Amino acid sequence: MCARDGCFIVPPRVLRRLAEDESIPAETRQAMRDCAAVEEAWRGLRNAQTEAIQISLLASGITTLQVAGVLASVPAITVYDCKNTRSLPGSPVSNPARSADITAKRAFDTTRGVVDFYRQCFDRNSVDDAGMTLMSSIHYGVRYDNAFWNGAQMTYGDGDGQIFLDFTKADDVIGHELTHGVTQFTAGLDYSDEPGALNESVSDVFGAMFYQWRKSQTVAQADWLIGADLMGPVAGTKGYTCLRDMAQPGSRHCLSPQPSHYRDYVSAGDPHENSGIPNHAFYLAAKAIGGRSWEQTGKVWYAALTSPEAYRLMTIAEFAALTRAAARSLFPRDANVYRGVDDAWTRVGIPRSRHSDATSGPLHH
Repeated sequence: MCARDGCFIVPPRVLRRLAEDESIPAETRQAMRDCAAVEEAWRGLRNAQTEAIQISLLASGITTLQVAGVLASVPAITVYDCKNTRSLPGSPVSNPARSADITAKRAFDTTRGVVDFYRQCFDRNSVDDAGMTLMSSIHYGVRYDNAFWNGAQMTYGDGDGQIFLDFTKADDVIGHELTHGVTQFTAGLDYSDEPGALNESVSDVFGAMFYQWRKSQTVAQADWLIGADLMGPVAGTKGYTCLRDMAQPGSRHCLSPQPSHYRDYVSAGDPHENSGIPNHAFYLAAKAIGGRSWEQTGKVWYAALTSPEAYRLMTIAEFAALTRAAARSLFPRDANVYRGVDDAWTRVGIPRSRHSDATSGPLHH
């Protein structure tokens, strides 16, 4: 069952909070209210899509690790223009790679970048690992303050121009949302409680890695912010520099502050909030291991997400156990990788258990 807040880069609770802030222009507050009202319908569709895909894979006897052999095509990338309506997918944009509409061109180019990132770094062919066409709809709604993956495609709002800018401006946001598609076709994580927190965290982690990969940043050079390129002038005036910060999840400069330790986990809380715990674990591991995040730490996280032991109700501790096991199996001659992963989870309140290094562990499908 889906949690209160769905699979969107901006949590609806943040939109509702901003809609009540009388220091924000009235037109912007109305845009926030309108955006929050749209979310529930898309939430249900995305969850239905994920459940159908998982059932289909099980019924056909195809595991998520075998899907790659089904179709080996290079994924097509298509862009549609909603023309400020809420009708999806909208009108097709011909040749979006050369479009005069900068939003269409950005959506195409950055989606192609995400495809290249997953192929080059993780040998993955599109979100389903089978060359799935990646469809994007732009100019959704009027001053729509969000971006989302609905289980079948991407959708981007133009933002209100004051708190949020055009949502195609942020590489990490596009990487985040398309990674919800990867999760849908792998672990199929539920969207409530701890699996929901993991679901959101995996998207932040791979969104951050994609941003760093595109800029050729090391873990030391990266700022570890999520959504910094979305922030409009009013957000800056109010002191907000990002949606979330993986290095300092609870900082006041975040529009959506998060806990960074498991003792502060909110039972039945918003997945966008609780995802700060595994987010911070990835940050700590990457900083300890060093280099470029996607080369070692990212491969550990990807191996855990795509493990046969990953499943839709996986807890944070079970995911941590899979990363610890993956660190040992992928980098047996580099003890620094395991130490970095193990210490990171311990520091956020997920210590080793006697099952931590087992590949099977205490998982129940």
